Amino acid sequence: MKPATIAVPRAVWVLGFVSLFMDLSSEIIHALLPLFLTTTLGVSVAVVGAIDGVAEATASITKVFSGYISDRIGKRRPLILIGYGLAALTKPLFALAGSAEVVLGARFADRIGKGLRGAPRDALVADVTPPEIRGKAFGLRQSLDTIGAFAGPMLSIGLMFVFASNIRTVFWFAIIPAVIAVLLVVMGVEDVPAAKPDATARPPIQMVDLKRLTRPFWETTVIGVVFTLARFSEAFLILKASAEGLPLALAPLVLVVMNVVYALGAYPAGRLSDRMSARSILVVGMFCLILADLMLALVSGITAAFVGIALWGAHMALTQGLFAKLVADHSPAELRGSAYGLFNLATGVALLLASVTAGLLWVRVGANATFLAGAGFASIAVLLLLIPQFRSHI
Repeated sequence: MKPATIAVPRAVWVLGFVSLFMDLSSEIIHALLPLFLTTTLGVSVAVVGAIDGVAEATASITKVFSGYISDRIGKRRPLILIGYGLAALTKPLFALAGSAEVVLGARFADRIGKGLRGAPRDALVADVTPPEIRGKAFGLRQSLDTIGAFAGPMLSIGLMFVFASNIRTVFWFAIIPAVIAVLLVVMGVEDVPAAKPDATARPPIQMVDLKRLTRPFWETTVIGVVFTLARFSEAFLILKASAEGLPLALAPLVLVVMNVVYALGAYPAGRLSDRMSARSILVVGMFCLILADLMLALVSGITAAFVGIALWGAHMALTQGLFAKLVADHSPAELRGSAYGLFNLATGVALLLASVTAGLLWVRVGANATFLAGAGFASIAVLLLLIPQFRSHI
């Protein structure tokens, strides 16, 4: 059967809408959080980078164990539900925060929730989807996720005008879509007997499991790590636009623009990856990131900033769902959750290093240095993709 005639499974659609509502909730907060930290709480840009880096690294480390556990018990749904439930419980903490430490604690708990659900959710998408349309399925889920990611900042802009730029009041509204996401998991997500529980499975950190993962998987991980070093937190995009003169109430517009491009491109990019070389798509995505960084570093003005932000969204559309597909393609079904966990651990540590480094460069050298460093790492990733050993498997 041709890929175009195979329907995307219902479970993928439901998980996509779950992601949509949770991202809607999260992005109401994240679109304003960098400026909330720097203006309301008075912390430095370096601290903003550290908080985001620690939070995302926490999510990635948690994914290692959640992926392994979901393989071990042969069930994905319980961890997906716990992960989304914990994320929903953290939302009020942002509105109540009176210090950077409280924000860090809320982000820490929220990202644990993300870590618990991420690998089992991606593994469940792979479990229920025929290999011929995996790219399309991951692209669809990513597109729905990203719709929430730009609808959240749009709603945030409207609420900022309604409540006269009272950020704390806006944060309270993030609770509503988070609760809807949890209800969708409760009512609409079911496990499938795609992968049998492995009672003899060892924890994913042991060599016996690592050796079962193929060379193409590890090559994908290396590319993902180098690429992530270039893709530091989007908080720096918000801070850059603000520095170029974007008003506080319109700060969420940064994520609106980025995620509109991301959402429009993710599904077509996923379908394209079912038909052509993943390496070619990744190279185009890397070049989009290089151009974004150069625009943000070398051209002043709010218009140039938004061109760079749009290019950043294009690189996300071309690469994020594709990396998820490559991990699924290059890992055994019974270790798929663990493979996602290990990939996300490696890229999460890279994101921590990237965000901390970006913040320090911003404070000590200047914003331009942050984006030029990102362009440098993206260039290294392109060079790796041109090495014959990588070209044969990616």
